[in-house]
Amino acid sequence: MSAVSRRDYKGLAFLSGGFRPFFLFGALYAGLSILLWLPQFQGELDLASAFSPLDWHVHELFFGFLPAIVTGFLFTAVPNWTGRLPVRGMPLLLLFIVWMLGRITVSFSAGIDWLYVLFIDVSFTALVAAVIANEIIAGKNWRNLKVLMPLSVIVLANIGFHLEVHFDGTSDYSRRAGASAIILLIMIIGGRVVPSFTRNWLARHNPGRLPAPSSRYDIATIVISLLALVVWIVVPFGLVTGWFMLIAAVLQFVRLARWAGDRTFGDFLVSIMHIAYLFVPVGFGLIAASVFWPDDVAQLAGIHALGVGAIGSMTLAIMARASLGHTGRALKATTPVKLMFAAVIMSAVARILAGLQIGPYDTLIHIAAFGWSAAFIGFGIVFAPALLLAQRHAS
Repeated sequence: MSAVSRRDYKGLAFLSGGFRPFFLFGALYAGLSILLWLPQFQGELDLASAFSPLDWHVHELFFGFLPAIVTGFLFTAVPNWTGRLPVRGMPLLLLFIVWMLGRITVSFSAGIDWLYVLFIDVSFTALVAAVIANEIIAGKNWRNLKVLMPLSVIVLANIGFHLEVHFDGTSDYSRRAGASAIILLIMIIGGRVVPSFTRNWLARHNPGRLPAPSSRYDIATIVISLLALVVWIVVPFGLVTGWFMLIAAVLQFVRLARWAGDRTFGDFLVSIMHIAYLFVPVGFGLIAASVFWPDDVAQLAGIHALGVGAIGSMTLAIMARASLGHTGRALKATTPVKLMFAAVIMSAVARILAGLQIGPYDTLIHIAAFGWSAAFIGFGIVFAPALLLAQRHAS
């Protein structure tokens, strides 16, 4: 944690930085919600929600769990970008309460007017976007205004999700829009932190080839990938989608290869970010394959490569590194931390195999669910002491 984020704060350590409440409870919610989703999927549990079990599952991933993690990251990163004090104390607590109210109202929305549910649920990410915009503008950190684009898409997609569920009975376009917004964030933020952490580690421990500096290639890759995602939102099974996704997959794979990830296996916390990002081109490629060979490849294989693989493992990687670094702990992956990542990658692989119809479907679904749950509940258990207690200081 930077000096600017520490000075003059005398309150609870838990509310001293956005990453603390949102990483801890976001991770626990992600793990526990899957344990609720599995019996719903099997028809053994019925929540008092106006959303169908599938819509509840998708919504709480893209508009419940992930906005919490994104908030934790941005509320930690923005003060370093702007030199301004972070959101903390009572304002942070109020935002956390708004997030919790959203989770409760969506899960028990059957007896609540749908407009109230929409307003409460959407308020959280809208407030976060407003706070981020104010901090970046006040700090005149203009180049980072681009993070508002995916945040705005999340807000609009969430509004669309509620509208679709209310008027059509199920979500369609909005679920793809939500997934696309998070993948865009990974392309933007991941494109900054992965090569940066890689370069820093290689310069100290493994001199030689370094990640290629950001260039027009990266910009072109993000733009074409964004176009692919937009086309996918509108026509998910069109041939044009297949070609866009295939081109994006190739470009993203080359982008990742330019970051010298093959030289980082001496540091688990760095190499796992490269593995996490690898699921982005894999997901794009599988979605392309589902268009060209629909009888053999279900589009859910690509969607879960992005959702469980890229989003799940990248959020864990960023949460683990930020939680260690900003609480004064060594940036080392202990055995429990490595097991967390093994669990989420196992979950992603199992869910992809299920979409490819390779292996027993029910068994793979259970492996995916329990792997995801173990990873995120495991994060909550392992990192709770660091997130709840005061920062360690070097002696």
